Amino acid sequence: MILSANWSAGLLGTRLAFFVAGFGLAAWGPLVPLAKVRIAVDDRTLGLLLLCLGTGSVVAMLLTSVLNARYGSKPIILGGGLGLAIMLPCLAIADTPVRLGASLFAFGVSLGSIDVAMNIHAIELERDTGRPLMSGFHAQYSIGEFTGSAAVTSFLSLQLGPLFSTLVCSALMTIAIVSAWPGLLAAGAGQQGQSFVLPHRSVLLIAVLAAITFLVEGAMLDWSALLLIERDLLAEAHGGIGCMLFSIAMAAGRLSGDAVVARIGDRATLILGTLPIVTGFLAVVAAPVALIAMAGFLLIGLGISNVVPVLCRRAGKQKMMPAGVAIAVITTAGYAGILVGPSGIGLVAHMFGLRLAFGMLGALMSIVTLSARMMMTDHR
Repeated sequence: MILSANWSAGLLGTRLAFFVAGFGLAAWGPLVPLAKVRIAVDDRTLGLLLLCLGTGSVVAMLLTSVLNARYGSKPIILGGGLGLAIMLPCLAIADTPVRLGASLFAFGVSLGSIDVAMNIHAIELERDTGRPLMSGFHAQYSIGEFTGSAAVTSFLSLQLGPLFSTLVCSALMTIAIVSAWPGLLAAGAGQQGQSFVLPHRSVLLIAVLAAITFLVEGAMLDWSALLLIERDLLAEAHGGIGCMLFSIAMAAGRLSGDAVVARIGDRATLILGTLPIVTGFLAVVAAPVALIAMAGFLLIGLGISNVVPVLCRRAGKQKMMPAGVAIAVITTAGYAGILVGPSGIGLVAHMFGLRLAFGMLGALMSIVTLSARMMMTDHR
């Protein structure tokens, strides 16, 4: 059990861990086009190489619950954070498909490890303090994503080169994760009982809802600009504004999410998210002018912002299986949604059009938020 006297240090350490995870992942994004040119591959080969990152993450996610039960989350968070810092410059200099694939796999292992461990640590901290904290932690992840992408993009725009850009980012991540170390506590270390069991049906339900949520988030990031451009709402150079507004609204919603959950509870938080989600998707799909579509992206970001934090909290609170294993299942399912989502939306868009595909995303998210009653009942 985490000592209450140390909760403030644990809070800072966990926030830094979430920030580093989001920062590291987003820092890789602007490097993808440069990597494609450097190793001279086509889109198909690049897509296969990018799967190495996902494969490494999934493998690490499945193993982290076992390791966490034995060693606690503290060393895994430190190892995952340092792994991201070490491997990021390797991604910037890998000059063959084999080297890039190997670097992406190692980067994915680091990402998957810290992702599961930091969520387990966050749940333990919530239990100790008796306060909802998960939304605030995930807000730090979102802030890290924005900061990491902006930092690398800024360095590259100044013609500083990918290696210099990633070395600076790695130094910042190292400082952050080392600073987090004293505040992190050995949550989960020495747990008794099984470290792995088959997922209970209640956890599988949460996993499905997490997969849908991450699918929608991934599709919003990958396809929102194209939707706006195809509908002639924005020029090609400004197509990313919708995604930017969605990300900002999601981060803002998470920053205030803990206070909302403390006041109205998990179930009401999910259900109340339905209205802005449905309204937002209707605005995005049917908007005659860009301003209405932009408002729609803001509403979607606010509505979806606290879904994943609530799902992680429910996975940690259930008593049917070890919390670490449940978190690993939820995280793996969510990552599967990210991997499958963009291509699935592309297929639907090819067959029926991008507007209908976005309409389906709105319907899927409504299913998630309206499943709150079933999920809460399953955990009694």
